[in-house]
Amino acid sequence: MTSRWRAVAQATGLTAPDGSTRPTIFAEMSALAARYEAANLGQGFPDADGPEWIRELAVEAIRGGANQYPPGRGILPLRTAIAEHQRSRYGIDLDPETEVLVTAGATEALAASILALAGPGDEVVTLEPFYDSHAACIAMAGAEHVTVPLAPTADGFRLDPEALRAAVGPRTRLILVNTPHNPTGTVLSAEELRLIAEAAVEVDAVVVTDEVYEHLTFDGLSHTPLATLPGMAERTLTISSAGKTFSLTGWKIGWVSGPAALIEAVIAIKQFLTYSGGAPFQPAVARALTEGRADVDELRDSLARRRDLLVAGLREAGFEVNVPGGTYFVCADATPFLTSEMPDGAAFARALPELAGVACVPLSAFCAEGSATARALAPWVRFTFVKDEATLRTAVERLHALRTS
Repeated sequence: MTSRWRAVAQATGLTAPDGSTRPTIFAEMSALAARYEAANLGQGFPDADGPEWIRELAVEAIRGGANQYPPGRGILPLRTAIAEHQRSRYGIDLDPETEVLVTAGATEALAASILALAGPGDEVVTLEPFYDSHAACIAMAGAEHVTVPLAPTADGFRLDPEALRAAVGPRTRLILVNTPHNPTGTVLSAEELRLIAEAAVEVDAVVVTDEVYEHLTFDGLSHTPLATLPGMAERTLTISSAGKTFSLTGWKIGWVSGPAALIEAVIAIKQFLTYSGGAPFQPAVARALTEGRADVDELRDSLARRRDLLVAGLREAGFEVNVPGGTYFVCADATPFLTSEMPDGAAFARALPELAGVACVPLSAFCAEGSATARALAPWVRFTFVKDEATLRTAVERLHALRTS
């Protein structure tokens, strides 16, 4: 194993105790779900396709000849639609020619941004728990990953201000912020965003924001891009995608926007990753961003109902549940079900497909191995509710059997 791959494997928990590599927790849980025919609430992808009218636009584009390389920056109609989306939704003014870049999903946008702007000797600060690709990209860049815990409270998972101040320092090159947050479902508050912005300005750090769940918020909560805060537009790269917004995760159409100089740095890396892609999907996403607001609202409302169904079912089954403000995910404390043979959330998650016919993911899988946050969240697991109601009801019924087992 090369040294860089070893760093990535260690950062993402893919190194087994004997030094060999092992599958991701998502692959492991999905395999267990298949083996025991469990309701798979582990991996967060929709089980229904996005709006038909958007999909038909892609078919028309294929038939119309959009089958070769699109421009490296993305087609201009899509970049213009992204710029207009940011202006109309958030009041952010962008030049689609120089300040918007289309990518192979948000994952490539994250990888290219981190590889472009951080390297050996730099620190990249993230929230913890963190989406696994964040840790992998930091490791690929050779930078040091520094984390700030989100702790469960009566008001959801919340940022620790003192931990943030301690984490951000003179070696901090990037602060990577994910809100609405995967895996906890937290929508960062105005005060939490202000603290992050102040910390970035104080040390002259660039902020990279992962905002793929920007429109999937509940209970009257709304997403605020960090780029809208004072002093942040000139130091923030904002990342989102069509995958979560329109339930088209397989299309892999994402984007990153921000100051032209930072976008140029990201392009320098992106052109040697995919260069370009998704030719027939780009015009469809451009139209979706322009004309699909009602579809997004319908998806958000449907997810809110499904969230409530799962939250109620988990509570009835005996879990302590942290109600998410957004995303696809509910986190639950499995402490009432732990035993000497099943001492933590990881063991519980591995046993649950056979025990109850339901799959979930341990929350510790989203933490640095052995960290204080991983220890604090050891009993917690994550369930997804981006499944149809029949699947969710089946899962809830099966989980109720835990109360009598």
